[in-house]
Amino acid sequence: MIDVNEYFDGKVKSLGFVSEEGKATVGVMEKGEYEFRTSTVEIMKVISGKLSVKLPESDKYEDFGQDMSFTVKKDVKFLVKALVDTSYICYYK
Repeated sequence: MIDVNEYFDGKVKSLGFVSEEGKATVGVMEKGEYEFRTSTVEIMKVISGKLSVKLPESDKYEDFGQDMSFTVKKDVKFLVKALVDTSYICYYK
């Protein structure tokens, strides 16, 4: 079954599914700034576009472009700046 998710007044949308690696979402973000909260470990890979991410253990943003990924710990908040409209896939562990 595919789950449809929408956040931030429709500026972030994703489709949830079960991949070979487990639970995952594939989605898109409009250019903008967002704060997310995790309930599991998340591995996010940029498919196209560019994200600037501030993880909780860092005091600065780091940029991630096409085919780059980052891991976010469980039960934390993190900040994301979508520098352009961006697509991604996120795996939940």
